[in-house]
Amino acid sequence: MAPSSTRPTSRDVAQAAGVSQAAVSLVLGDKWRGRVSEATAQRVREAARDLGYRPNLAARNLRLGRTRTVLLVVPALTTEFFAGVYTGAARVAADHGFGVVLYPSPEGIGPARDPFASAQAALDGVIASSMAADALTAIRGDQLPLVMLDSDPSANLGAATVNLDIADGIRQVAAHLLHLGHRSFLHLAADIPSWTFEVRARELAAQLAAVPGTSLRTAHAPITIEDARTAAETALAAPGPRPTALICDDDKLAAGAYKAVRRLGLRVPHDISVTGLDDLALATAIDPELTTVRLDAELFGEHGMRALLAVLEGRTPDAGDIPVELVVRGSTAPPSAP
Repeated sequence: MAPSSTRPTSRDVAQAAGVSQAAVSLVLGDKWRGRVSEATAQRVREAARDLGYRPNLAARNLRLGRTRTVLLVVPALTTEFFAGVYTGAARVAADHGFGVVLYPSPEGIGPARDPFASAQAALDGVIASSMAADALTAIRGDQLPLVMLDSDPSANLGAATVNLDIADGIRQVAAHLLHLGHRSFLHLAADIPSWTFEVRARELAAQLAAVPGTSLRTAHAPITIEDARTAAETALAAPGPRPTALICDDDKLAAGAYKAVRRLGLRVPHDISVTGLDDLALATAIDPELTTVRLDAELFGEHGMRALLAVLEGRTPDAGDIPVELVVRGSTAPPSAP
């Protein structure tokens, strides 16, 4: 008999796997845990794959009242970090039959008031960076199941949070520079009112205050290379002893600091050590390569999506911050003799 040209159905999958149609629905809807065995679930997935079965998601979602669409709200797409967050979130989402829509929101409020006719009607949930949190009200995303990234857990009542261990990253930077012998520091801080940058400033001050004989000055700049250059140049040229180490909140700020150091006739790291935070591609494009804190953006996005899936299923998301790692390169060295 010639093979049928019609699309395989869930009944066909059930017959091929030797299970009920209800079991097929549970497995392909990712709701099988605790209801059918792992072996049965595997048998159903293999049967569906062999038959080329594709569930009618539109019909299923209409029955469930879900679109299986998640909104990811980020400050902007001008940095590879948030592209990595999207990649990680989309990968986990696809494994669970969800799609992810990006909503870049420069300076907190994006170019459109609402990316959908009605965000609540078109979305199942939202993942948002704290740097774009103000956009949530504009798109009514704060009225949906919500996961906040890089955000104060104590301030997000009703929302789950997923954080990188930024405080530990700053501790690693401070310990590295103190071990090299630095005692005079300049903090080039991001001029953005956000919890993640408040953590960096607070932790750095605490770490240096615990060591006698240290000094810390702070200069603020928007996260652009030219703004960072201007702020760093002004701070380094100010009267008084010059800092021997410059700690930057972001790799772009560090790149601007490099330009400031060279405009002043100084060298990195001979005259001043420089550190960043993010480990963007930029960190190895500048010379000397930048000592910085590596943040795994894709893992961050994966954790954010898994947390939202847990919220949607009525489970408590996994706790604990995502570890970060100091990557030591050529931009840091012991301070030169006066």
